[in-house]
Amino acid sequence: QVQLVESGGGSVQAGGSLRLSCVASGQSWRWYAWGWFRQRPGGEREGVAQNSGGDLTYYSDSVKGRFTISRNKVKNTLYLEMNGLKPEDTAMYYCAAAPDWYWEMLESNFPSWGQGTQVTVSS
Repeated sequence: QVQLVESGGGSVQAGGSLRLSCVASGQSWRWYAWGWFRQRPGGEREGVAQNSGGDLTYYSDSVKGRFTISRNKVKNTLYLEMNGLKPEDTAMYYCAAAPDWYWEMLESNFPSWGQGTQVTVSS
């Protein structure tokens, strides 16, 4: 069992930056992969980035080179540093945890989810 709480969302202009945080509580040591998803209005959740205890890292092509995922184990916090934001990045962003690493970031592979934090990028 793990609880995830996101924060750091907001409204920015294109080209701006935001840093999302996800604080995990409970038995977070049981989970191996940690990731960020996003969901646009009326759309399905898509994988953005993830990392693992084995130092595996994945980024979607749409954010590669602009976003950076990191984790502070002492603080039990997952981060997503977002730079060069574009209007198409506008979405609800969720952090999630999975018991194993998956090369495909499917919603069904991540049993634990946060409540989400809204990111809005204006042109």
